[in-house]
Amino acid sequence: MSGVLVSGATTPVSRALIEALLAEGRTVLAVAVEERWPFEPHDRLHYHQVDLTRDRCIRELLFGPARELGLTAIIHSAHHRRTSDSGRKIRALNVESTRCLVQLAERHPTIERFIYRSYADVYRISPELPQLIGEDHPLELGSWLPQVLRDRVEADLTVCTAMGMGSLSIAVLRCAEVCASNSGSQLHDYLQSRVCLRPLGYDPMLDVLSIEDLVHALQLALASDAQGIFNIGGRDVLPLSAAIGAAGKREVAVPGPALGPLYRLRSLTRGSEFNYGSNRFRFHFSGVLDGRRAREVLGYVPEHPIDWPVPTYVRD
Repeated sequence: MSGVLVSGATTPVSRALIEALLAEGRTVLAVAVEERWPFEPHDRLHYHQVDLTRDRCIRELLFGPARELGLTAIIHSAHHRRTSDSGRKIRALNVESTRCLVQLAERHPTIERFIYRSYADVYRISPELPQLIGEDHPLELGSWLPQVLRDRVEADLTVCTAMGMGSLSIAVLRCAEVCASNSGSQLHDYLQSRVCLRPLGYDPMLDVLSIEDLVHALQLALASDAQGIFNIGGRDVLPLSAAIGAAGKREVAVPGPALGPLYRLRSLTRGSEFNYGSNRFRFHFSGVLDGRRAREVLGYVPEHPIDWPVPTYVRD
């Protein structure tokens, strides 16, 4: 089967994806910034330490090992995971590396397919907008957002702009949040506190995606030649209060204006990564991905619920 380049290879999602691709019989070129070999030896797995913030390194990767292996696809999911970090180096990884990969893949002699793992965070959550989010839903372009979210929107639009501009087949998967450690999940960081504060009078519905379902969606996108944007939702949808209970934490309802200062103080004293400012609207108003297009075009149906011991609202 065709070979695949997987960026951000040491994250929990990419590690699971690489195992699934190897099980399919594919050759995998795993790319990450860590020097240490993080995988069990396999004759079809090749690991390269690459600094994706440097265009020259990306060029050498694509027209060196990727060309020698005859890879035909890229699954790009490398993204800085610490929401408190900012600066040019962070943007270079989040945005410029994506732009460079798309541009070079378009001119590559063997690569035909580019799949970008984007995030549901790019959508705007507002009381004036539908709670069921389709692919044409407005994006969140607020300048007040932390850099990690602004970068996600810019990288997403960078890939979308390249669709139809050449022969490269492109799919953008806007995925619900994967609530797992070391994945950049704000919800996971939020649930690490023994007491979770939530807005008084609000209990929005959350869409949470399992690693197994995300890996399956990426495999389906890889096997398909369909282009465009696809919403990838999770098996379960549950209220914020249920997520708090499922994590075994106590919840305390607090007036909304007080939450920002309280979580800023907690971040300063305990080093928490949770940023209430970037979650303010989704902690007040529901936003659930409409996955009909992914189901009809890719055949994606979420099957793996989050292993939380609470009743959840299962999708039809």
